[in-house]
Amino acid sequence: QKQKSYFQNFYQMMFPMNHLLSVYILAIAIFFGSNRWQSRFAYASNFNKPHSHTGKVEPFQPGDPKVKLDGKALRILKDGKPYQTQVQTKDSGRGLVVQDVDAPTNIVWDRILDYDNYANMVPKTVDSKNYNIIPHKPSKSNNFLEKEIFTRMKVGFPMLKLEFFVRHFLYIQHHKSLTWTLDYTKESDFDDSCGYWYIIPHPDDPEGKTRLYYSVQVSMFDWVPKFVVDFMSSKALTDATAWVKKYSEIEWAKVVASGGGPQSVEGEGSKPAVQKESIFSRFFPFVNKKKREEEERAAAEAAAKAQALEEQEKTESRKRLLVVRAGWRRYVLVSVVLVLAMYNASLLLGGVHEKSQ
Repeated sequence: QKQKSYFQNFYQMMFPMNHLLSVYILAIAIFFGSNRWQSRFAYASNFNKPHSHTGKVEPFQPGDPKVKLDGKALRILKDGKPYQTQVQTKDSGRGLVVQDVDAPTNIVWDRILDYDNYANMVPKTVDSKNYNIIPHKPSKSNNFLEKEIFTRMKVGFPMLKLEFFVRHFLYIQHHKSLTWTLDYTKESDFDDSCGYWYIIPHPDDPEGKTRLYYSVQVSMFDWVPKFVVDFMSSKALTDATAWVKKYSEIEWAKVVASGGGPQSVEGEGSKPAVQKESIFSRFFPFVNKKKREEEERAAAEAAAKAQALEEQEKTESRKRLLVVRAGWRRYVLVSVVLVLAMYNASLLLGGVHEKSQ
């Protein structure tokens, strides 16, 4: 009987034929446990260590972006779609998205500032939590800054999660804006990032609608995969305005369905007002019968819209879950194929070695 090859002896000693699963487990353990993977992808961010610099990307300034919307842009917005354009900076241009939202500005601001709930609303966000909030007294000396909000965020892609720390600057009352940069006292997985929201009442319906402007610029490290860079620099623009529109309209539909209105909801971007009932309408309620009927009809439509939006969200959540499951199945299958390929290669090399003896 021929002596077994070195490769076969080694393989059978380490992984018997009836224990191929152990090969797969070992391959996965090596892949996820490697120092290179941990240092680059899993543990690059550090809450207790400062970032490598204090800013490479030019930060946004609060206030009106002064974007002119022509007839084509207005038609796009009227159809409920985002309009993309460019704004100029000192060195280059930045992408900017304009979006109309069927909800008042205070509702929209509440969605944007609900950072602790971003994982349930924002695409690719797996975790988000504020770790510090600093209130300010707005004045000319601080450009009417109202508040600083520091948020720890984590975005997830297949086989990769990136953590970063954001410092938000709130200027709602004076500039109708929110800007942000990285918190450079923490080490982030992004090389640099800055962004901007500008939120105003819609010119055609100031009480019931909002027009928002959004822009972001992200600089990534060289080790970050290209598909992540492409997503953060392009698709993230329209995704950001899409989720704000969606969840603002869901919330507003709930408010209207419950009999509320623009002045019944208080938020960051609102100044509450008290509705006064006239003596005439109190003693002659039949005069306002038509108005009440219209309000009831609007409430019923809003309730139906809210229910439809919630059903759509449930459907999309199920689709996202299926995509995640399918993605992991794909990785498992690829890993199994690689392990079996390694095994076949060892048998082939072993056979070649036997024939040479």
